[in-house]
Amino acid sequence: MVLQDHFHPPLSLRRHWHSFYNAWATYIASDLNSKLPEDYFAEISVKFKIKPIIQTVEINIFNTEVGTVLAGAIELVSPANKDRASHRKAFVSKCETLLRQGIGLVIIDVVTERKANLHDELLNRITKGASCLGADLYATSYRVIERGGQSSIDIWQEEISIGDTLPTVPFWLRGNNCLPLELDSIYERTCKEQRIYASSA
Repeated sequence: MVLQDHFHPPLSLRRHWHSFYNAWATYIASDLNSKLPEDYFAEISVKFKIKPIIQTVEINIFNTEVGTVLAGAIELVSPANKDRASHRKAFVSKCETLLRQGIGLVIIDVVTERKANLHDELLNRITKGASCLGADLYATSYRVIERGGQSSIDIWQEEISIGDTLPTVPFWLRGNNCLPLELDSIYERTCKEQRIYASSA
C-alpha cells in the first residue's frame, strides 16, 4: 500500500494523525514480537500533551537475559519534533544518547506539515563529513559496531515519498541481532484496521 499524507486534507479531515500513529506503533511492536527471540520483547511508548507540547511515539525493544535492558528503539517523528529548534535539538539529543549507549535505532519520518530533516541534524552532530540524505521524508537505520577497537556507526538511509510504498529496513539490536522492519506490510495492516483506504486520501 502506498504512503498517504496523514497531515493534510483530505485525509487529515477524516482521520486524526495521532490516533493513526498510536495504532501504527502498536502494529510495529506486534510484528516485532512475532520475530524477536524469546528473551526479547517490544512495547510502545506514546505521549501526547498540549502544554507543554510533548509528542513522542516510540517502540522500545528490551532484552530480558539480565534484568530488562534496552536493546533497540524506533522513533516515529511527530510534528512537534520538527516544530522548533529546541524540539529538534531534544529529539536529536535523545537519538545521540541511544547511539552512544550502543542501542540500535530506526527513525521514520512521514510528517509533511513541517520541513526539517532530523536524520541530517543527527549526522551533523555525531559524524564529520558524512553524506546527508537531504530528503523531506525518510526511514533510517543505525547500527553501533566495534571495528579495530573503535566504535563506529553503520547507517542505512531510505528516502520515501507520498504515493510510494514504504521500504524494508534492517533493525539492528544491541548485541548484533538484526530483524527486517517491513514497514510496507505493517503500514498496510494499520490502514486496513483503521479503515483508511487509498480512495479516502
